[in-house]
Amino acid sequence: MTSSTVVWFRRDLRVEDHPALLEAADRADRALALFVLDPKLLRPSGKPRTDFLHRCLKSLDDRLGGRLMVVEGDPVEVVPAVAREIGAETVHVSADTGPYGRRRDEAVGEEVELVEAGSPYAVKPGRVRKADGTPYRVFTPFYRAWADHGWRRPADTDASTVDWIKPPRSTRPRAKALPDVAELWERFRDERLPDYHRTRDIPGVDGTSRFSAFLRWGVVHPRTLLDDLGQDEGSKVFRSELAWREFYADVLWHHPASARHNLDRRFDRIELDEDRDHFDAWRQGRTGYPIVDAGMRQLLEEGWMHNRVRMITASFLVKDLHLPWWWGARHFMEHLVDGDLASNQHNWQWAAGSGTDAAPYFRVFNPITQGQKFDPKGDYIRRYVPELRDVAGKAVHQPRDPIVDHAHERQVALDRFAAIK
Repeated sequence: MTSSTVVWFRRDLRVEDHPALLEAADRADRALALFVLDPKLLRPSGKPRTDFLHRCLKSLDDRLGGRLMVVEGDPVEVVPAVAREIGAETVHVSADTGPYGRRRDEAVGEEVELVEAGSPYAVKPGRVRKADGTPYRVFTPFYRAWADHGWRRPADTDASTVDWIKPPRSTRPRAKALPDVAELWERFRDERLPDYHRTRDIPGVDGTSRFSAFLRWGVVHPRTLLDDLGQDEGSKVFRSELAWREFYADVLWHHPASARHNLDRRFDRIELDEDRDHFDAWRQGRTGYPIVDAGMRQLLEEGWMHNRVRMITASFLVKDLHLPWWWGARHFMEHLVDGDLASNQHNWQWAAGSGTDAAPYFRVFNPITQGQKFDPKGDYIRRYVPELRDVAGKAVHQPRDPIVDHAHERQVALDRFAAIK
């Protein structure tokens, strides 16, 4: 009698470099590929991210020859039911290290044997610790320890690693497939990576990889990218950027409450405003500060925002408008195609000063000088703020009818921080 198992895909929507496929092939003769559309995860996801998810599922289904089963419902009920339907005693997964995923997997594991292999990270969160066994709270020492720890070589897998079962019900995803990720990576590696350390902070230049959404859904594993990096300056900086993603996942692993609350609990006492008109102006890109407005409009138009501009717009919300960081974090998660809980929430806390940074609240980005420094020609601003396209030279960076005065609000922010020290 042939034995069957289930491979439950989550944030690992690929067939290459997938350790769970090796485990499934080792434990059973054939496997059913399953993805569960979980309403608890879909509800807070905006259209850009759900659309991208469906494209990921379409690409995975194509790679599997049309044998991906997609079911909507509570995974705690759906996954064991599907396993029973095909007579499987085991379900193979990549570990989910987020707070909700850990709770969900514990509940599923009470109904069917859940076999974990690998995770969405080069180094699984929780493994890199200080000599005394405590977790890191600062990136630089984490990065050194993470690099010293190292990671496995990419797993040798593809669609043929497992003999896939035809789904008992036809559920083929209806979406346009993604472009070939391997080809996109090769183009970035060969054309833009050599200058990455010089261009990644310039929003008017196509200098970033745009791989954040692929990494978020596991269309490519970070280990695959790390294995292809050299020791040139561009590769070193790109490696560090991947490590930031791993660092914030590690912080969330050790401090799951930081997804919703200040990591530095002193900031529970800081005075905040609740001006909804200011918040709406920020969301719509109508603050009067050109670089801020360009970033917020790019987010609404494309479901993505350049990383440098994410920092500028976040700083403006929490330091100039004195609004809660979680308002901004929720807005980003709703609109970002690459919205990732660990990275999003902790980058927002970095901007707010309530996260892992040692002395962060004194960092108040000046939206005018930031624009002048990182968008010196104004190309980025003119692209997304059409009413400024006829403004020549450096004048494009000057505020137009700003909703607040930056110099005044900077001092307010510092005074409020001083009150909780």
